[in-house]
Amino acid sequence: MLDPASAASIQDPAERARTVSALIDEYQVAITELSRVRRETIEELLAGGMTQGRIADLLGMSRSRVSQLLSTGVRPERAFLGAGKLTVAIGGKQEANRHDPGEVVSVESFTAYEMLAELARTVGLESAYEVVPPPGHVHLNRSNLIVLTNPRLLPFLAQVMEADPHLRYLVDDDGWYIHDVTTSQDYRSPRDRGETADYGYVGRLPRPDGKGTFLYLAGTHAQGTLGAAHFVATNLAELYKELKNRRFSTVIKCVYDPKDRRKILSTERLTPLYRPDGA
Repeated sequence: MLDPASAASIQDPAERARTVSALIDEYQVAITELSRVRRETIEELLAGGMTQGRIADLLGMSRSRVSQLLSTGVRPERAFLGAGKLTVAIGGKQEANRHDPGEVVSVESFTAYEMLAELARTVGLESAYEVVPPPGHVHLNRSNLIVLTNPRLLPFLAQVMEADPHLRYLVDDDGWYIHDVTTSQDYRSPRDRGETADYGYVGRLPRPDGKGTFLYLAGTHAQGTLGAAHFVATNLAELYKELKNRRFSTVIKCVYDPKDRRKILSTERLTPLYRPDGA
């Protein structure tokens, strides 16, 4: 990161303006992330038995300032989603019965994005979505990335999921399903049996370049993708407390409203929060 003095010494005003503007954005991201870490650390100290008065002395601030940081500072669990503006990549398919078809996403998958975007706003993050057109070549080597929809629309994700030693999506003559490698159990969607329920995968997978991870939410059907987003949105603090931003995976079941498939009635976790080194 360029330092302010070096930026100020740039001779060309236009270049200096662009550089300073970019530098301000970079510093703001860093300051926000440091604020999050500070609040999380203060909470750890409190949990360990240290009083707010002692923490105030440690940090050279007033006790009221410590209380303010705990109530209004950046929430620690935002790190589960990312440290900057989120990109939500959604697998798309071509419009049917159109002379010049474009790429569209299911209503449920877009609702999942809207749910995640609202969740991001509550923890101080911006977000944007992109539609990944067929054949689903999604660019995974990016920071702050969330990917939605299953390998039927994003085939490369089936290969990336092989890095998960516990869970993966497979397909046979009966369709797509989640296979638990650890227990040898198959999770075939209840929707295929006429129920208003579906299964979803929630996990953090390694980027192909080895320089980070991304969050992957996928349902066997579109309702399962929405259910996976619902599970994250309703359990964000607990997930972060348990996992931080380490790799994991789990299977969830969601039940949706038969009259409105965009409305999730309930979600529950069916497997442990698997980790690469064991559950």
